[in-house]
Amino acid sequence: MDVGTGEHILFLKGGAIGDFILTLPVLAALRRHFPRARLELFGRARTAPLALMAGLADGWQDLEGQDAAVLFVPGSEVAIPLRECLERCMLILCHVPDPECVLRANLSRLSPARILSGPFRPDETVPRHAAAQFLDSLQALGVADCDPVPHLNGAGAYQRAKSRERVTLAMHPGSGGERKNWPEARWAELLSRLSRETDWNFLLIGGEAEGGRAARLAKLLPLERVVIAEQLPLQELAGRLQACHFFFGHDSGITHLAATLDLPGLALWGETNATVWRPLGGRMEILREPAGLSALAVEKVFHELRARVHFAPMA
Repeated sequence: MDVGTGEHILFLKGGAIGDFILTLPVLAALRRHFPRARLELFGRARTAPLALMAGLADGWQDLEGQDAAVLFVPGSEVAIPLRECLERCMLILCHVPDPECVLRANLSRLSPARILSGPFRPDETVPRHAAAQFLDSLQALGVADCDPVPHLNGAGAYQRAKSRERVTLAMHPGSGGERKNWPEARWAELLSRLSRETDWNFLLIGGEAEGGRAARLAKLLPLERVVIAEQLPLQELAGRLQACHFFFGHDSGITHLAATLDLPGLALWGETNATVWRPLGGRMEILREPAGLSALAVEKVFHELRARVHFAPMA
């Protein structure tokens, strides 16, 4: 399939942070195989700017905004800018749920593009990583042997030099689901010990669904050694992470974000299928406890971190 200069490819992808990050290889493959096309992204306002930051898309619209929402209404009329965007497309790739094919019918009516569908969520009964399953949607285009590892390196203005004087540990004590979290009391005990026995600085990351956990835990650390990054735009958080030396967190979208930046790290992993969902890239490890996260001892986590992060013990 040949794509000329000025022709447009539209990629539609919603979902949570981790879901979106694991479809970045799809955008990277489209960029590589169709370098002359303009890549438009319809995604969530929280995640879509990451693709622009990484140079994997040329523009984006809010998939949950009023203009795009009409695409999920049978026979709907669309605003002129959206209609013109669809008329310019020669390929549309949809990774959004469309059980009654309403979206596909509207796109077929409004655009001359070839329309392909990919999975919104991976099949967890298949022993293949989600990123590899998402790439399967490109096989109909003859695009194969793609790198399934998401990358956000080379983020331009967001790159910051790391201090050589003191380790900065990025920590995300939450996730999108409480069952994925190590108990907050264990985090508190770990942070108290780290503050006593290392000279590390800390970047504590918090999200809107975590009820101020990062702020509560930050109170256990010396004020001059902790920074709270709460509900930051993801592209700004990516810059903060690039200034850190190591990441520690849970099974979460923020862990996937850190992995895309090639940041070494350790993720406490619960019941989620690691074959399908684990962060890719080789520098992010997972730590599991057979009896479950609630049984994971602080002593074990402390020593696992100490074995991976170079630090100076406190005098």
